[in-house]
Amino acid sequence: MRKTSAVLTAALALTVAAFLATTVFAATTSASAAAVRIMPLGDSITGSPGCWRALLWNRLQSAGHTNIDFVGTLPTQGCGVAHDGDNEGHGGYLATNIANQNQLPGWLSATRPDVVLMHLGTNDVWSNIAPATILSAFTTLVNQMRAGNPGMKILVAKIIPMNPSSCADCAQRAVNFNNAIPAWAASTSTAQSPITVVDQWTGFSTSSDTYDGVHPNAAGDQKMSDKWYQPLVNALGGTATPTATTTTPPPTGGCTATYKNGGQWQGGFQGEVTVKNTGATAINAWTVGWTFANGQQITQIWGGTLSTSGASVTVRNAGWNGLLTPGASTTFGFLASWNGTNTAPAPTCS
Repeated sequence: MRKTSAVLTAALALTVAAFLATTVFAATTSASAAAVRIMPLGDSITGSPGCWRALLWNRLQSAGHTNIDFVGTLPTQGCGVAHDGDNEGHGGYLATNIANQNQLPGWLSATRPDVVLMHLGTNDVWSNIAPATILSAFTTLVNQMRAGNPGMKILVAKIIPMNPSSCADCAQRAVNFNNAIPAWAASTSTAQSPITVVDQWTGFSTSSDTYDGVHPNAAGDQKMSDKWYQPLVNALGGTATPTATTTTPPPTGGCTATYKNGGQWQGGFQGEVTVKNTGATAINAWTVGWTFANGQQITQIWGGTLSTSGASVTVRNAGWNGLLTPGASTTFGFLASWNGTNTAPAPTCS
């Protein structure tokens, strides 16, 4: 009887151990699979429509950072390209009001971010609020972030330049505010919850990168996306998530490619190409090609995979936008250099 009892006891112990091991494995697997939740936080530059977010999202996806989730209580505001548009870009909001009115905790509890991208303070600067007062509000916001997530990673922008026609002093006020941010960040950052300053100001022009002296145009959106990209990749761990290599079936329908100049400045320009399925059946992949007439060279591309041979350019679909149902379309974009003449290319699609 005692021998039987001992055997049963041992068997029960093994069963419990196996159960606990399975439970721990399942929990670990679930935790490792959880997407990193990223909150874009700001004013109309972030949310109305804030198309730098769309560019950033698709660049991350193309680079293999697929286990992410942009979060916010506000939905996407368009931008003409598929992306995860959730955000906290509240047009007209001041950082000081968000802090004084205790608005952020509700947004945080609803979305539970792991990383915050914060471009905030433009409306405070426009309202002639002192940099020290704005940064005091920033400290309140950071403390609220850490109260919900002690390991919050926070990327804070030096705001883009501003030169609205109604505010002659705003350009210098923005400089004064930006100059105060690094010291504040250094004193507020912690090892557990680091603050990274992202310089959105340098290299940004209110004349060529905004449509009104304050809000970015297409060229400005691209510059903002570019500035956010590497610091965010670093916050995500610095490496892309490996993606499986698959063989893409050849297209089974017809397509067209339409080029648009999205903005031009001295020595550079932004191009956009819309690919449309004009056939009666779905296509699983597409290839667009053209030849530059004036020596233009692409320096960066999103929404497609680039290969070049001299002046000849070939762009194939990215992993997420190859499938187009009849009548559906997708857009890829690029930055390129030019000198003297910038003849529009005539792309073909197959």
